[in-house]
Amino acid sequence: MPGFRRLLFSRFAAQWSDGVFRAGLAGAVLFNPERGADPLTIAGGFAVLLLPYSVIGPFAGALLDRWDRRRVLVTANLLRGLTIVLASAAVGFGLAGTELFVLALLVEGVSRFVGSGMSASLPHVVPRHSLVTANAVATTLGAMVAVVGGGCAIGLRAVIGSGNTGSAWTTATAVLGTIVAAFIASRFTAGSLGPDSVDEPEDAFVAVARGLADGGRAALGAPTVTAGFVALFAHRASYGISLLLTVLLLRYSFTDSGLLKAGLPGLGQLAVMGAAGILLAGFATPRLVNRFGRHRVVLSCLLLAAASQAGLGLPMRLPTILLAAFLITGAGQVLKLCVDSAVQRDIGDEARGRVFALYDTLFNITQVVAVAAAAAFVPLDGRSPALLLVATAVYLLGGGGYLLAIRRKS
Repeated sequence: MPGFRRLLFSRFAAQWSDGVFRAGLAGAVLFNPERGADPLTIAGGFAVLLLPYSVIGPFAGALLDRWDRRRVLVTANLLRGLTIVLASAAVGFGLAGTELFVLALLVEGVSRFVGSGMSASLPHVVPRHSLVTANAVATTLGAMVAVVGGGCAIGLRAVIGSGNTGSAWTTATAVLGTIVAAFIASRFTAGSLGPDSVDEPEDAFVAVARGLADGGRAALGAPTVTAGFVALFAHRASYGISLLLTVLLLRYSFTDSGLLKAGLPGLGQLAVMGAAGILLAGFATPRLVNRFGRHRVVLSCLLLAAASQAGLGLPMRLPTILLAAFLITGAGQVLKLCVDSAVQRDIGDEARGRVFALYDTLFNITQVVAVAAAAAFVPLDGRSPALLLVATAVYLLGGGGYLLAIRRKS
């Protein structure tokens, strides 16, 4: 499938750029000896990465169901490269707080057109019966490439320097991926990635305003999609809490222990463990769904994540935290693949972009709110068993909500 291969390579270049930019920004803000970081600063960093999904997502979804997606992918990648250069310059000049966060929000906001566009385009390059497998391959390998990009940023930072100047050059390297992604996307013919038809008013502003409402109606009309949303709500909230605690533990509590590292290298090891979980999920999800059915797989993943939070998170030791990252991220990826395939299968092409935009909006608002709420209570060293128990309970509530939502089908 040459179209799938081309879309996949464009995704790889874009997600490598994502990994470099985000690791470079994390090094600049959270692990920079020239700057300090407290729970609220870290929560602000998560907001920078996640709020564009919520603020830009509705616009991206409505416009992706209206504009030529091939043109969107090319233009958005090039525009993202420009905003990366601006954000990197801000890091080099020592800007912090609102100024730097606004520039980073621009980078992540433009990236939503790239991510949502690729998800909405996938059914145009693979047959319907192969969507689950193709989505698993694209999402899993793309996440692995993002981790490689993060590793490249950590390695460059070790060579160039960990101060503002070194962080700026490291972050700027991400522009290379955006250029490659735009070039590959330009090889598609106009209109080949959809949309096949436009079910929107002529006025683009009215179309944007209707995006969330249209996506919500389409999602509510598909019980499998609604139930999947409930499960991912639970995962995003719980994962946000535990991720905040983990970053604080790596920054202020943990120390190097042999091959296991604290600080930014420890965050890199955490990403590697998460990527290993994502890789396993990519291989396992199609087989698990075919053998046990989507509903059993989703519920089992929620239970596994809850057990990992309580059993491996509560000791708050570096080895168990890394193992928990592997299991929880893997379980979360299986959930995401199940929901992605449900949207691609059960939502019509004329509304698919808007449903993916709603998907991004709701889930990332949930994670931002969870991180912000946890930041108000967590101590600076990250040691908060009570918050981990809350995260565990959220997974269990998500399982109950999934069961209730899926019963609408019958």
